[in-house]
Amino acid sequence: MRGVTDLLAEPRIRIDDRLNGSAGGDIAAEVREGLTKAPLKELPPKLFYDARGSELFDRITQLPEYYPTRCERSILNRRAPEIVEIAGAEELIELGSGSASKTRALLFAMAGAGALRRYVPVDVSAAPVERCADELSELYPGIEVHGLIGDFNRDLVHLPDGERRLFAFLGGTIGNLYPDERIEFLGALRELMGADDRLLLGTDLVKDAAVLEAAYDDGEGVTAEFNRNALRVVNRELGADFLVERFEHRAFFDERRSWIEMRLHSLDDVVVDVPGAEIEVAFEAGEEIRTEISAKFTPAGVDRELSQAGLRLEEFWTDDGGLFALSLSAPAR
Repeated sequence: MRGVTDLLAEPRIRIDDRLNGSAGGDIAAEVREGLTKAPLKELPPKLFYDARGSELFDRITQLPEYYPTRCERSILNRRAPEIVEIAGAEELIELGSGSASKTRALLFAMAGAGALRRYVPVDVSAAPVERCADELSELYPGIEVHGLIGDFNRDLVHLPDGERRLFAFLGGTIGNLYPDERIEFLGALRELMGADDRLLLGTDLVKDAAVLEAAYDDGEGVTAEFNRNALRVVNRELGADFLVERFEHRAFFDERRSWIEMRLHSLDDVVVDVPGAEIEVAFEAGEEIRTEISAKFTPAGVDRELSQAGLRLEEFWTDDGGLFALSLSAPAR
């Protein structure tokens, strides 16, 4: 089997920008739709992740209350060689890659097995993809990095063709989708997968509500600032006049739906102008905007949703505390 040093001597980097300046129009349409919903207004969670929001989220992952990142990383550090061996992967496609911090253990294991041929990071933000492409090219001489700047709900059709691919969708991000959206997304991903491809999926597990709520409402108030950052993005991108500090952060576990909700609670009766979306939005004091859901799963629930999407569960791993899970699945025969 070829080693890392036997790969191509020169790094190959390609960045495929599928947003290409269209993000502003997409944001306007989504904000218009969400803020005119009744009875509960909504904003898409991708609004969190501008440069400032990404920095805030990095801080969140280091907070004592926020267990998902630590737990997922512990599974990856322990299981990465086993995952790579079972998957037989030669390229890694990471959906929502950011700086690729979650997948370093997988890349290292693939390189150690002499199988690391290509890494395909997919993210809505170009800057972290470009940074990690440069960094990984230095760490792994000869690796091909094909970055895709786009929305993983819409732009996966632009992924490069390949074989023996490991799709990684980590961090519990699948839980930000509503149940029907999850099945639709996983089904669309299944259609892109070849017989030898695999999906590595990170899912947060059901646990005590107090533990869950603390993870989304930390004592330092970092998550509150992260939540309000969605309004700052709307102000900047669409010229809105939200008084950001007049919206309070709320997070609670909806046991019936098995998800955490994050909301922004208006302290005032106010009318907000959003010229970029061509709307004015009236809020009553106490009215809320839902900014994110984060579904929590049981092992049986993960198996069921994968099966509904045409995927067959092969392996299921948790951290020592049973708080978080990684599953490996293949296209159903």
